[in-house]
Amino acid sequence: MRTALLFAGQATQYVGMGRVVLDRFPEARAVFEAADAALELPLTRLILEGPAAELDLTENTQPAVLTVACAAWRVLEVRGFRPTVVAGHSLGEYGALVSAGALDFADAVRLCRLRGQFMQAAVAPGVGAMAAIQRADDAAVAEACAAADGVCEPAAYNAPQLTVISGEAGAVGRAIARLEAQGAMVTPLTVSAPFHCRLLAPAAERLAEALAGVAVGPLAHPYVANVDAAWLDAADADPASIRDRLVRQVTGAVRWKESLQSMLDHGIERFWHLGPGRSNLTHVKRLARKAPAATLDEEADLNGILTELGS
Repeated sequence: MRTALLFAGQATQYVGMGRVVLDRFPEARAVFEAADAALELPLTRLILEGPAAELDLTENTQPAVLTVACAAWRVLEVRGFRPTVVAGHSLGEYGALVSAGALDFADAVRLCRLRGQFMQAAVAPGVGAMAAIQRADDAAVAEACAAADGVCEPAAYNAPQLTVISGEAGAVGRAIARLEAQGAMVTPLTVSAPFHCRLLAPAAERLAEALAGVAVGPLAHPYVANVDAAWLDAADADPASIRDRLVRQVTGAVRWKESLQSMLDHGIERFWHLGPGRSNLTHVKRLARKAPAATLDEEADLNGILTELGS
């Protein structure tokens, strides 16, 4: 069956995540140990024991979520599973590239820690804000952002009638008021920085410098990029283009809805989520309600997947 792997992004983290694979599979534990060694800090202990406030710091969250997702990928990989395509939501794009062989895991976990540090440092606390908008189409959201008198931009097109906006706190507040007056349902997000908007340009510049020193290899299987929803295979994605997309992703909107639709258009039949939670599958169901979907973060789903791979 043509299968897409979807790697989790930020805001999915919780204390104890990853234990479902860590406690059962030596290959998963090895990934956690590799992260600790690459970062020279006890990331595994933070993931398993917290405290939550420390895990929620962006510089810790990003390598932690990546580690949990890549540990799940390793469980699949050693059993000979090869996906049709991979993708990841924002931060998750790094996990997708690890699974595709384009990034070494140790390089990726170090990059994600730096990425988190750069993003946090780009905007002072309290300056920015983000909000999830439901029951408003893309055009209405774009109009509200444009009329907000300040930096306010669509940050993620997650699913039909589900968009995230980001920018200066005052401008985001004005966009929210306009959208609510039009009948939209708005959920302010608790975030440490306004991700995926032009306020993070300093972070993108610093990330470009860090990426320049990291080896990027050919793709072993296709992946779909966040910033343009392009389906890329080894012939389409040279190292420079991958680095460029990762840099542009910092300030650009995550085109997740288009990415999922591209996968469906390429004949993907089912979706497996790697990393904490199952948020990516919630977005899938808004586009393809009947598509089979499972997460390796839940025991029952994981057992079903392993039974299939064992057969």
